[in-house]
Amino acid sequence: MTAELPRKRIIGYADELSVAPGETIHFMASCEDITAYDASIVRLISADLHPDGRGWIEEHVPSAVDNSYPGRVQAIAAGSWALVPAMPCLCAESFTVAAWIWPTTPGKGHQIIARRMAPDGSRGWSLALDANGALAMTVATDKGSVTVSTGTPLLERVWCHVGASVDGDAGHVTVWQRPRKIWPWHDTHGEASASFEGHIEAGGLTLSFAGAHEREEGRRTFASGHYNGKIDAPRLWRGVSSPGDAEAKHDAGRSDLALIAAWDFADAMTSDVIVDSSANMAHGILFNVPTRAMKGHNWTGDVLDWMAAPEQYGAIHFHDDDVHDCGWDVDFELTVPDDMPSGIYAAKLGSGDDQDHIPFVVLPPRGQATADVLFLMPSASYMAYANEHSSSHGGGFMQSFSNGLSGMSAQDLLLNERADLGYSLYDVHSDGSGVAYSSRLRPILNMRPGVTNSWVGPAGTFPWQFNADLPLVDFLTHEGIAFDVATDEDLDNEGLGLLSRYRVVLTGSHPEYYSKAMLDGLQAFIDRGGRLMYLGGNGFYWRVAYNPDMPGVMELRRGEDGIRDWVAEGGEYYQSFDGAYGGMWERQGRPIHALAGVGMAGQGFDSSTYYRRTEASRDPRAAFIFEGIDDEIIGDFGTVGGGAAGIEVDRCDHGKGSPPNTLVLASSEGLSDTYYPGPEEIDNASPLIDGSHNPNLRADLTFMETNGGGAVFSTGSIAWMGSLTCNGFDNNVAQIMRNVLKRFRDAETFGGSD
Repeated sequence: MTAELPRKRIIGYADELSVAPGETIHFMASCEDITAYDASIVRLISADLHPDGRGWIEEHVPSAVDNSYPGRVQAIAAGSWALVPAMPCLCAESFTVAAWIWPTTPGKGHQIIARRMAPDGSRGWSLALDANGALAMTVATDKGSVTVSTGTPLLERVWCHVGASVDGDAGHVTVWQRPRKIWPWHDTHGEASASFEGHIEAGGLTLSFAGAHEREEGRRTFASGHYNGKIDAPRLWRGVSSPGDAEAKHDAGRSDLALIAAWDFADAMTSDVIVDSSANMAHGILFNVPTRAMKGHNWTGDVLDWMAAPEQYGAIHFHDDDVHDCGWDVDFELTVPDDMPSGIYAAKLGSGDDQDHIPFVVLPPRGQATADVLFLMPSASYMAYANEHSSSHGGGFMQSFSNGLSGMSAQDLLLNERADLGYSLYDVHSDGSGVAYSSRLRPILNMRPGVTNSWVGPAGTFPWQFNADLPLVDFLTHEGIAFDVATDEDLDNEGLGLLSRYRVVLTGSHPEYYSKAMLDGLQAFIDRGGRLMYLGGNGFYWRVAYNPDMPGVMELRRGEDGIRDWVAEGGEYYQSFDGAYGGMWERQGRPIHALAGVGMAGQGFDSSTYYRRTEASRDPRAAFIFEGIDDEIIGDFGTVGGGAAGIEVDRCDHGKGSPPNTLVLASSEGLSDTYYPGPEEIDNASPLIDGSHNPNLRADLTFMETNGGGAVFSTGSIAWMGSLTCNGFDNNVAQIMRNVLKRFRDAETFGGSD
């Protein structure tokens, strides 16, 4: 008996995540074995396919997009590398090329270090790791090509000075590798020479690092032979240098008259440019955002901040699976009509049973608000989890981690097959290094309505991230509450200017990733009397940065603490995009507790539970919250694990910064023994730290007033929104939401605590 696995045959993305009326958004698609597909625009209301959920609710929006379009395959030029355009100054009959490298997969196959060669290999030269991981130099002339290898494989993650010299007059080539450190029985020094006939004619050829330039297709530039690892300080000189002389003069200054180019990868750090500091200014461009602000060959360990010693952070870490902008050709576009209301929409693509939805947000008109309520869609978290591979790469670990079997969807199967779709910030690259950058300019298969995470809940049945936030849209729509929608990226761009147009701001279920501009804007909003409804858990946890020069890319450095699927190397905790120290906000003196009254207590993924009201819920200050509610138990139902309290939970903790006027209205009971606190909560290991024994591992429902006359209501649980829609919105979780929203929308200021 055989079974056909589900297969996703249509995928796409948009060039923007949010657009305002009058602006245009472009959509790109790629189809497998599909000759044509239909496209339309829909407004998303619900996609909760849980038996207790509201099901799929979308509204067709008539537009010029309504049409049939030809299907085609659009390839992705994955893998990071650098390209320097053809320049006469790069040409020399005799020359020496050298660099410091730190290879991470030297035995993976042919990998380019530096190359000036025609795509067909007919002329030029190429310095690379050969199939065995040894350094090799190829020269191609009108008489044929010659390759010479040291024959000694390089060690993984060991700095090595590598290079080659070519004597064009004598027809002689030498290649060498000189490791910075050797060990008994592990000396990888190597040198070899060979003769060749003819002349190397490299005129008109580009120079590339970490990949071989192949071709252009539209906006895409393809390369092959991608290198995994760091490259630092590549140099090119006229004339022949011995290995020792080349290494000696590598860092000796740039006044050498023989110097053709000296690339300083520590310069223009936030950009996609590599700078040649020589007089020839042979600058180049990077493709697919390789990781920058990496320790170089000369890092001493005395300085941990790359901005304080940029000369020690001149390395770029290239990966064969980096992805930035897929660069696909546009299939169709939408200019947002002036009367299109703010909300969450999608381009719907379909051919028979094959479908894809490409979500996007319609903003209110620029600089305006069309409601007093703003849903701040946590797009930074969506980007952090974009195309997560944990279920397919985690093996048995994920099964035990979530206390259940994973359920692989068509999206998961495709991601497992296609590394060119890129990874999430929870994954590692093919060489084992952590993924520090995430881009939205690619198909994000798990940011789709109806798509759940494969390991959250049994067989991945609990709504998660984007899908877990749609019940809020469904609730607001059902209740007739006018609301606008904006993304985290909009908040990063506009800060307080965006939030100040609203009386109430609602978060999503998991606003985990925040830039400084985002956090500053939200704090200022609260301080000036704004009302925040924090409707999730594990929020405001990691510091991230957006790239000022490359919109759509976000950076994370998983630093010294926190729940981490990988850990940044020591000395590489500072973000390349803004130079700020990465990691947890709590470790930087800005705990979420001070902002929202609660902070991360722990996580578990097999089930959720309920809250039990406390005596503080009878405080007159909280009377409006429980109007019409006599129940002691809150949220003992829901589509996310069967309860409103669970998955990732936050608690009130005055020792960590929860304001003294924070009311704990209700607390969870009965979390399972698969719930555990994060590392920042564990000073010393104990068998009593799990959810069934640890009183600090709980979800707290809280309320507090702020000095500016505003207030904050926090649920302390990712699962909260999964209880909103149960029983047709006739439940105590939905009633609490109605009550809080009614009071928070009221212009009357909140008083101070007694």
